[in-house]
Amino acid sequence: MRPKSWVSHLRPHKIPFRRRFTRASVALIIRTTESGGKELLFIQRARREGDPWSGDMAFPGGRLQPEDRSARAAAARETLEETGIDLARHGRYLARLSDLITRHHSRWRPMVVTPYVFEWQGPKAVLLNHEVERVVWVPLDFLAAGENQSQLPWPTPIGTLNMPCCRYQGACIWGLSYSMLQELLATGVNARSEIPQ
Repeated sequence: MRPKSWVSHLRPHKIPFRRRFTRASVALIIRTTESGGKELLFIQRARREGDPWSGDMAFPGGRLQPEDRSARAAAARETLEETGIDLARHGRYLARLSDLITRHHSRWRPMVVTPYVFEWQGPKAVLLNHEVERVVWVPLDFLAAGENQSQLPWPTPIGTLNMPCCRYQGACIWGLSYSMLQELLATGVNARSEIPQ
């Protein structure tokens, strides 16, 4: 088990007054391979002009809709829409990770994103919609290894920031997805048991 970072101590598990913000949720989906290893599902966003996260690696998910019973239900619905992966039928819920704050794609209003962890126990086939270019299953051992961590130069008005990231087969995992990944790894995840809270 990896020690928790100082960031995890500062970030609240549930952001106060989160229901006053626009909310979104994502699904971190783990599966066990035939050899007993564990893999985590990422999507690569479709490339679209004007989308600041076009082509980025992410977890399936999206904004809550009025018909969603909960944020967790929204994560499952969005996952089904984007990938054809039906968490209601073939997924086992494991845990809820900490809320994070980001912004809408097209404007600077804040949005609270809640990650939920599931174990996948269904078929390998996926059915991608127009929002997703591909899905990638990445071994958790690879994601946890120190030698696979890198930095992504990110230009800002005050200069270039070196954002922590993990690169896998030409793809770069960074930003919110990287932050969620680090918290997941810090839990000592085991797809056959619930993650410690």
